[in-house]
Amino acid sequence: MTLRNIAIIAHVDHGKTTLVDALLKQSGAVRDNQRVAERAMDSNDLEKERGITILAKATSVEWKDCRINIVDTPGHADFGGEVERILSMVDGAVLLVDAAEGPMPQTKFVVGKALKVGLKPIVVINKIDRPDARHVEVVNEVFDLFAALDATDEQLDFPILYGSGRAGWLAESPEGPTDQGLAALFDLVVRHVPEPKVASGPFRMIGTILEANPFLGRIITGRVHSGNLKPNQAVKVLGSDGNMIEQGRISKILAFRGLERQPIDEANAGDIVAIAGLSKGTVADTFCDPSVSEPLEAQPIDPPTVTMSFIVNDSPLAGTEGDKVTSRVIRDRLFREAEGNVALKIEESSEKDSFFVSGRGELQLAVLIETMRREGFEIAVSRPRVVMQKDENGQLLEPVEEVVIDVDEEHAGIVVQKMSERKAEMKELRPSGGNRQRLVFHAPTRGLIGYQSELLTDTRGTAIMNRLFHAYEPYKGDIPGRIQGVLIANEPGEAVAYALWNLEDRGPMVIDPGVKVYAGMIIGIHTRDNDLEVNVLKGKKLTNIRAAGKDEAVKLTPPVRMTLERALAWIQDDELVEVTPKSIRLRKLYLDTHERKRFEKSKVA
Repeated sequence: MTLRNIAIIAHVDHGKTTLVDALLKQSGAVRDNQRVAERAMDSNDLEKERGITILAKATSVEWKDCRINIVDTPGHADFGGEVERILSMVDGAVLLVDAAEGPMPQTKFVVGKALKVGLKPIVVINKIDRPDARHVEVVNEVFDLFAALDATDEQLDFPILYGSGRAGWLAESPEGPTDQGLAALFDLVVRHVPEPKVASGPFRMIGTILEANPFLGRIITGRVHSGNLKPNQAVKVLGSDGNMIEQGRISKILAFRGLERQPIDEANAGDIVAIAGLSKGTVADTFCDPSVSEPLEAQPIDPPTVTMSFIVNDSPLAGTEGDKVTSRVIRDRLFREAEGNVALKIEESSEKDSFFVSGRGELQLAVLIETMRREGFEIAVSRPRVVMQKDENGQLLEPVEEVVIDVDEEHAGIVVQKMSERKAEMKELRPSGGNRQRLVFHAPTRGLIGYQSELLTDTRGTAIMNRLFHAYEPYKGDIPGRIQGVLIANEPGEAVAYALWNLEDRGPMVIDPGVKVYAGMIIGIHTRDNDLEVNVLKGKKLTNIRAAGKDEAVKLTPPVRMTLERALAWIQDDELVEVTPKSIRLRKLYLDTHERKRFEKSKVA
């Protein structure tokens, strides 16, 4: 049986995982009567809830006499570290592009990486049945993108298929035929993608995906670079510097067969397999025969651009809702995460009760926090900060992102105004069909933190923003922050509806009545620019005089709901988000009034 290894790459929401569902069904990997959830490859709870792919995953299908290993990759730039590693495992890529939206920033990112490692992509114009589809222009835009990314003549001569992953058909013409299913894609993969290049010599493999299994321990997925591997075979693990990390024996070799992983007796060069039995080897390490002394070269990973402090929760309510609260437990969890996610960087602070976690963007860090929260952790986290660098002349450099905003024409003016306030430079403005405009900016990452919710408010929810790391550029100067102050509770207790009702003139609340509060906790947004301490425990004075119409229940305005991402983007440098399995609370860094005043004075000085 011949072998092909391909990755499916695309921008967020262009239909990768849906296409993989259709490939699994039509190849016979999934029985007709088998119950399979929609987007079967999105197995993680957060992936199902958010409708995005966070972790890269492998599967395989059989077509005629060929086994095709397929890797489904994330489409979001924050999870780009997953994509970069995966491309070293495969020999071809299927690039999905939405027939209406065309190539987006993330398309540019993944295509650039794929072309750099020499892959010759197959282009699939997906969602051809959309009423606003414009496939001719999209094909031209894809060609222009390939040319701008310095594709070779061979790569520019890419084959194109049109169709709909959801409807389950692809063809060489936009008109169809629509009754042949995905046969055109299967045949094209077998024809166009080369067989895996196999090196001579003993067993070698680079780890690309790491996961923990309660029965088998640490499982590493990768592509066998050379030689073959059998269960119980002795192997050693080499780091990227050539030093030996550990020696051991392989307890199990698992191959991907449809949605299942099955044990096999031998893995040959070129195949993508998962191995168990080693306790220290991780992503980017070389797993090899004991006779090998040189490690394989791993793909370099782009540096992190955003960092946050993860602090042991020290609020008065600490430990009341979560069971994992100590610095040792948090430290072990963070370092375990960094082992499998090479785009994350963890550093301990000098105080030992906080950790600096750096990643690609707020979404990547928010997903990590949400995952830890569901595991029972309690932590306090700071506002995201950008990772600065200095050039050889000592000039300060900051990360700049390429931002593409699709917006209705009537709202384009306010978007341009707000982006220019954030020190963004407009690079392009063009119509994108249906009375919409596409605005392209180069904006400092600092200015984009917290802009997403403001953009949706300004454009009545019609704007779509996509971001991609562009380069490090000279520091652009100060960017104005949040203009409103906060309302701070001055006593511990339970918030009273009557007190909240009396405070509504001061600004919107962020808590409900009956919620436990403590001194220093943020309970609302002040209408002015200063912070204000308030009493939320003050009940109504009871008298024996009844007045008509005065004793009805107070009617409260619904509070502002702070999701995790919104809270992280909204807080200032002297504030924290307290995250527990049941609650998301906002608080001041210093809970005591006098300490806060001292901190303010020290900043002025």
